[in-house]
Amino acid sequence: MAQIEEIQKYGKEQFDAAISSANSFSSGLQAIATAYGDYAKKSFEDTKSFVEKLSGVKSVEKAIEVQTEFAKTSYETFVAESQKIGELYSDLAKQAFKPFETFVAKVAPTTH
Repeated sequence: MAQIEEIQKYGKEQFDAAISSANSFSSGLQAIATAYGDYAKKSFEDTKSFVEKLSGVKSVEKAIEVQTEFAKTSYETFVAESQKIGELYSDLAKQAFKPFETFVAKVAPTTH
């Protein structure tokens, strides 16, 4: 009888771990999608502003200056957002497997 209870307990722990992992995974994906959306929106607004500035320039020198400023800012934003999204992916992986760490610790033999 004790073995049956142990098997049931084991099954419940596995089910709870799977549910927790799925919830973490879902919220992580939502955070990543939001970050991509925010970056796309910012990129669109920055490009719109660039086009407006560029359309108002009167000299080639000013056009080059505006274009250089836009390229620099775009690159810096891309790098920052890429790092942010990369960290979100890393957090997603950690959170998705965290519920199973406890289980593995229970069933894996410890070496001391």
